[in-house]
Amino acid sequence: MSKRFLIPALIALALVVAVFAGCSSGTQPSNDTNVKNDDKTFVVGLDDSFPPMGFRDKSNEIVGFDVDLAKEVAKRLGMEPKFQVINWDTKEMELDNDKIDCIWNGLTITDERKKQMDFTNPYLENDQVIVVKKDSSIKKIADLQGKSVGCQKGSSAYDALMADAISKQIKDGKPVEFDENVSCFQDLDSGRIEAMVVDSVVARYYITENKMNFEILSESLSPEQYGVAVKKGNTELRDKIQKTFDEMVKDGTAGKISEKWFGSDIIYKAK
Repeated sequence: MSKRFLIPALIALALVVAVFAGCSSGTQPSNDTNVKNDDKTFVVGLDDSFPPMGFRDKSNEIVGFDVDLAKEVAKRLGMEPKFQVINWDTKEMELDNDKIDCIWNGLTITDERKKQMDFTNPYLENDQVIVVKKDSSIKKIADLQGKSVGCQKGSSAYDALMADAISKQIKDGKPVEFDENVSCFQDLDSGRIEAMVVDSVVARYYITENKMNFEILSESLSPEQYGVAVKKGNTELRDKIQKTFDEMVKDGTAGKISEKWFGSDIIYKAK
């Protein structure tokens, strides 16, 4: 090929390569299947070992009270629900990176979390309770002096413990942290820890369902409320969820879901 034709050909080739390189970097689908990339899927982030809010049944299907509520909201919004298991300790990052649309999994509304996420109105009331074995010498909060106490990492149980004076009294001045509550219950049962702090709705359900030899102390910590969280600034989605949930409360659907899991309608209704 003569120089007359060689130079234009090389220029043309370079342009083609540049165009395809640009297309590749801009349109190549992500290998991260967790990333939310359409408006028809409602991706709910949750901890799948948090009964009865969200957990796996004997068939390994994700089920639960919050799961049923989220499914109904998705259905009414004309979206397909997808439940994405997340690391509870990095839940805020999952929202910030758009890997999930919301967190709907017994998430306690706190002032600190409000700075990082936008919440719906509360839909359930709860508190943090102390669980021990029935034959334990621990009968009240004061008895936790020097005892090993467990809780889930990044949970409101941890926040409640560290905010209370008892954190200075328990063994090592801080709780033993677990990735999820089920392991915490198991370590309590085996005696590796002497007490645990957990959401009351979770404790009561877990103890009843598994017929565990545990009891809940009469004294509790940190009364709280659950809400659904979305990415900070995504008020449009938050308001859609809220409007749909309000309709479910009004027509009795939310109450029926509550009765299925708790035996009665315990949905929080603002006074």
